[in-house]
Amino acid sequence: MPTRPAGKGGHGAQERTFAHPTRLFERNLLLSQSSIVQTQSSEAGTARLAQRIVRAPEFSDRDRAFARLDEWLEEIAEIEPGKKLRHLLAEQSMCRALLAALAEASPHLWDLACASPEQLLNLLQNEPEQHIEAIFSQLRTAIPRLRDETQVAQVLRRKKAEAALLIAVADIGEVWPLTRVLDVQTKLADSVMAAAVDYLIADAQRRGKLTCADPEQPARGCGYFVLAMGKMGAGDLNYSSDVDLIVFYEAKQAGDGVVPIFLRLTRALVRLLQERTADGYVFRIDLRLRPDPAATQIAMSTAAGLDYYETRGQNWERAALIKARPCAGDLAAGERFLAELSPFIWRKYLDFASVADVHAMKRQMHAYRGHAEIAVEGHNIKLGRGGIREIEFFVQTQQLIAGGRHPELRDRATLASLAALHSGEWIDERAASELAGAYRFLRTVENRLQMVADEQTHTLPAERDSLDRFARFCGFSNRDAFAETLLLHLRNVQRHYAGLFEQPLSERSDRPNLAFPPQADDPQTLDRLLEMGFRQPLEVSTLVRRWQTDAYRSLKGAFARGQLAEIVPVLLHHFSRMSNPDEAVIAFDRFLAGLHGSGRLFSLLRENQDLIALLALVLGSAPRLADSLAQFPEVMDAVIDPSFFGALPDEAELGAVLHRSLEQASSHEELLDRVRMFAQEQMFLIGTRILSGTASADQAGEAFARLADALIRSVVHTVETRFTAEHGRIAGQRFAILALGKLGGREMTANSDLDLIVIYDFDHEHPESAGRRPLYGAQYFSRITQRLIGALTARTNYGVLYQVDMRLRPSGRSGPLATQIDGFADYQENEAWTWEHMALTRARVVSAPAEFGKRVEDVIRRVLCRARDAQALAADILDMRNAIAAEKGDRDRWDVKYAAGGLIDIEFIAQYLQLAHAWRTPDLLDTSTARVLDNAWRLGILEARDADVLRPAVRLYQSLTQILRLCLPRPLDPATEAPGFMALLCRAADVPDFATLDATLAEAQAKVRASFNRIIGQERLPIT
Repeated sequence: MPTRPAGKGGHGAQERTFAHPTRLFERNLLLSQSSIVQTQSSEAGTARLAQRIVRAPEFSDRDRAFARLDEWLEEIAEIEPGKKLRHLLAEQSMCRALLAALAEASPHLWDLACASPEQLLNLLQNEPEQHIEAIFSQLRTAIPRLRDETQVAQVLRRKKAEAALLIAVADIGEVWPLTRVLDVQTKLADSVMAAAVDYLIADAQRRGKLTCADPEQPARGCGYFVLAMGKMGAGDLNYSSDVDLIVFYEAKQAGDGVVPIFLRLTRALVRLLQERTADGYVFRIDLRLRPDPAATQIAMSTAAGLDYYETRGQNWERAALIKARPCAGDLAAGERFLAELSPFIWRKYLDFASVADVHAMKRQMHAYRGHAEIAVEGHNIKLGRGGIREIEFFVQTQQLIAGGRHPELRDRATLASLAALHSGEWIDERAASELAGAYRFLRTVENRLQMVADEQTHTLPAERDSLDRFARFCGFSNRDAFAETLLLHLRNVQRHYAGLFEQPLSERSDRPNLAFPPQADDPQTLDRLLEMGFRQPLEVSTLVRRWQTDAYRSLKGAFARGQLAEIVPVLLHHFSRMSNPDEAVIAFDRFLAGLHGSGRLFSLLRENQDLIALLALVLGSAPRLADSLAQFPEVMDAVIDPSFFGALPDEAELGAVLHRSLEQASSHEELLDRVRMFAQEQMFLIGTRILSGTASADQAGEAFARLADALIRSVVHTVETRFTAEHGRIAGQRFAILALGKLGGREMTANSDLDLIVIYDFDHEHPESAGRRPLYGAQYFSRITQRLIGALTARTNYGVLYQVDMRLRPSGRSGPLATQIDGFADYQENEAWTWEHMALTRARVVSAPAEFGKRVEDVIRRVLCRARDAQALAADILDMRNAIAAEKGDRDRWDVKYAAGGLIDIEFIAQYLQLAHAWRTPDLLDTSTARVLDNAWRLGILEARDADVLRPAVRLYQSLTQILRLCLPRPLDPATEAPGFMALLCRAADVPDFATLDATLAEAQAKVRASFNRIIGQERLPIT
């Protein structure tokens, strides 16, 4: 939808409407249908929408919300719709309260409401069922008759906006139940899709490219059809969802000559619906669920599709096709295709085997019983524990198992499928009731999240105050009331999901009975291993029997070997669930070879067997993390803490726990060990949260940064205490640790260095320290900085804490280690290069006395808010990017940072925007790349077409980078990586397979590079 213009409360949108109040071409086109609605609504009397609203959201600031509504009503008081609206709202207090709540809580809906007082009045005065059906009818009948694509795009967007506001009011006001809301949202998408396809086919016929059998129904018999997938296919579409589509055509109907026409038609369909115009967009389109998206065209023949599914189709595709439904084009051809595909989706037998494949990653993510704590702030209600995805998996898995023999289980909709599973006695009444209740609640919350800003988000606000405001928008009195209900539903879902997939092995009747006698391999065990999925059972048995000897240092003791022998059957069971069980056994063998202190670890695993699933996940997916675990197995202790899957600890919690540990240190050496031990544990916890899908890239980056902040402050305190005991203090001394780079931007990964600058000041009239070994001024701070670097980088029994990079200090390697603040300010003002100011955009004070820290921040802000020559700035940045490409290369797509169109390009764009515009718009400034782009889009500095590319791309790149840095000690090689690791990458990008991921990454990089060129590169620089 159109973004809010400058000014108060979206009133600029109202002024835009008054410039053309009658919308002549659209009104003339749709006049007859609109008249019908008005007549019917007047006959319906009390059935109008305004009178049927029974509830409004709670307010964070009631007086302010109503004042904003009244201010707008006053502005439109002189026009007829404004007068009628004021009168209507005076009579309908609940409707008035709802509109005031929109003004407070939803910029998107408030903009829609203010855009046209006449439309809002019409919406409130009409009966909602008739109104929405009229919109559907107008779309389906009027759009195909238009001749101008610009008009088509405009009408589609305006009718979508009208419907979106109606749906939101009916949903929030509890005029419609959730099932009706989801149904209407889906029917709106269906109507839009059908109308757009009919228009495009009719247009192709008018231009002589296609021949239609029935001009009144242009798509009928043409062989071209669109399958709705996901929630649209299921009739459960959410408020601001992408629509997942697959486009097919019947080659025998189309003929070879029109295949290019269908490809062009599909590209036009995407452009027509997805392209942002002055009226916004209609729907975001995702075509990546088609067969082998990296290698196939965006529309493919049904014959090719059937061949793919029958020969190479995977179980996740079977699960996805459960929801497939023809929604546009030649619907009969679509139904024929799905009928032919039915044997692939629905097997004739009870298909338990496929479930292991579909759910392997999901089981590993959540196979740790006892970790019931779920974070509220920042929780992803779709993908997180207890979320919507788990309910869908719960249903789809049982549909795949039994749907072939029981057609009554083949319903596309989740709620209907739950009812069918209960009716067929596949699940009990409590499971059906609790899962259905959770689904309704979570889908309602999902709609509210997306109504705030018309964004496809599923993540609750991360800050408590923001969550409190959102809770009120959902109708709760406060954050705690919302959290209580949310946690009840999430835990219910978690419990039922665990009951279906996560039963302890000790309770399973199919636990394998395996024997590994030392003298020879057991034939029956070899057979069982083969049945379990191991391809080389003899080699597996040989390795396991080796584990009963002292072949490795970790197995020298009889106790360790005995503990391991007890958990071997459980280990093998978990390994058998992995995509390559034999490779998992080999990985565990390598793990044993490098393991220190094994007896304690095996005892822990024996007493907490669910942790074996975590170990299997680490071994199969993250070699770097596995190496860390082998070297420091004691980090596993922290995983048994019940808070493991709760909210990630904040800085205060980290600092308190670290302080308690350091208080027990009896020497400086032990203190450094304890700092490193704490860091290893916390890094392992964050890493496993990334692997298990319970921490997003944003959350992980911030968690790594919070950990680094806490560790730096602790080390600074320790170093300063010891240093001043030896050298004393200088009068007025104060110094700040300035973080830059990934730490400054709170975008750290598992192996990020620390980019630091030390800035100091003191009383220059008394420059000598007062200790037994006095030092002067600059020398004093240079020495203390050396001590700090040593404490952070020294290798102890628990490894290195961090690598520290000080090259971003003034004058780089040639400058002093620490910089006096006036010299720092002078250097930045008069000598610093453009790249140094770019680095400064991510500068953040990590440790300093409050007053001095504010002084340092003021210096940085003054530098960043200085007016600059944008052309010269862009030229400098372009030169720097070219130099990096020459040094590092930019052609490896999977070098996510340095590839053309990669993360460096986005970071440079964010830094350019700040340096070029902060002097006029200081609110743009932020150390986080993602937030800078959000700010730039919100402030109108970044065009919508670039924001639509860069904002999702930076989050995709950061998600992939977190996995790559956590798991691999080397560059990625797609041809040789373990399947478990590749599955992790795909999950991080929320795509089904690596081919889709590869295509997604290539597309993102191409679009990012295009945005880079528009904003910084050749397109904006004068040609010389």
